[in-house]
Amino acid sequence: MVSGQDALLSQMRRGTLQYCVLSLLDTEERYGFDLVRALAEQDGMVTSEGTIYPLLSRLRRDGLVESNWQESTSGPPRRYYRLTEGGRSALQAFRVEWRRFRDAVDHFVERTAAQ
Repeated sequence: MVSGQDALLSQMRRGTLQYCVLSLLDTEERYGFDLVRALAEQDGMVTSEGTIYPLLSRLRRDGLVESNWQESTSGPPRRYYRLTEGGRSALQAFRVEWRRFRDAVDHFVERTAAQ
C-alpha cells in the first residue's frame, strides 16, 4: 500500500517530469533510453521507460518536441527527440513560474523550520 507521503512525492514528480525532459532536450537531442538514464542519475527522479515513452509521445502530439530516426552503431535505429520553438517557450515559461513557486514554498518551509 502506498502511503500518503509516497503518493504526494509521486504526484510532484509526475507534475514536473515533462519539464525535466524538456530541459534535457534544451541542450541536445536525445533518444528515449538516454533520457531515462539521465533522469535516473539524479537522486529522487525515479522513472522508467514505461513513463518516458508515453510522455514523449504526448509531447510530440502537443508540438513541444519533434523526432527523427537515426541509425545506431549498437543496434536498431533510434528515435531522437529535440525541442521545437513551442517546447522552448513552454520550458522558459515553466522556469519563470518554477522559480517563483519554489521561492514561495522555500519561504514557508524554511521559516517554519527556523522557528
